[in-house]
Amino acid sequence: MSDSEFKIQNSKLYLVPTPVGNLGDITFRAVEVLKSVDLILAEDTRTSRVLLQHYDIQTPLQSYHIFNEHQIVGNIVEKLQSGMSIAIVTDAGTPGISDPGFLLVREAVKEGIEVECLPGATAFVPALIDSGLPCDRFVFEGFLPHKKGRQTAIQRLAEEKRTMIIYESPFRLVKLLEQLKEALGEERQVSVSREISKFHAETVRGSLSEVHAHFCNKEVKGEIVVVLAGD
Repeated sequence: MSDSEFKIQNSKLYLVPTPVGNLGDITFRAVEVLKSVDLILAEDTRTSRVLLQHYDIQTPLQSYHIFNEHQIVGNIVEKLQSGMSIAIVTDAGTPGISDPGFLLVREAVKEGIEVECLPGATAFVPALIDSGLPCDRFVFEGFLPHKKGRQTAIQRLAEEKRTMIIYESPFRLVKLLEQLKEALGEERQVSVSREISKFHAETVRGSLSEVHAHFCNKEVKGEIVVVLAGD
């Protein structure tokens, strides 16, 4: 069997990255896995169905998200133990990276079920490279706490030497930049990427003061990745 060929295994969990923007960013192998498994677990079946229809993938879908994963993870493990092959996808990017996936992987590993994560899209890698900030050493923070513990987390970042990567909602971006200015100083360098690989993709680089001013004067849309220079 060549490296380009594969066979779906029974009783195996596949974590399949999906595009963070352009639907063409999915890998050939990811499409084949999604076509071949017995079941696809989707964070939002409506979002995933757009991708599946685009690639004529007819595999059954089941909802699997942060609000039901604790209730159904045992049932999913039982399906894997019965011989089913299952793939998990999220709305965009790699499952488990600030998205559902970790709990199921942990339980599958605990039960001796084989797990494989396919290589593929994740938002923070292109944002980090595009930032122009050092990328030899970095720390991924994901989403900061919304309320309790947020200021503590930001103060901790002020002492970080490595480049920092933060995910943020477009509705909270301006507030985050304000908080970072207060804690890290107006001249700290930052890069904000949004709508990665989509038609309206944008990366804004500069000091916290400059980037904050840029986003204060416009409506912010899309998924946001903030890349912040270390101390």
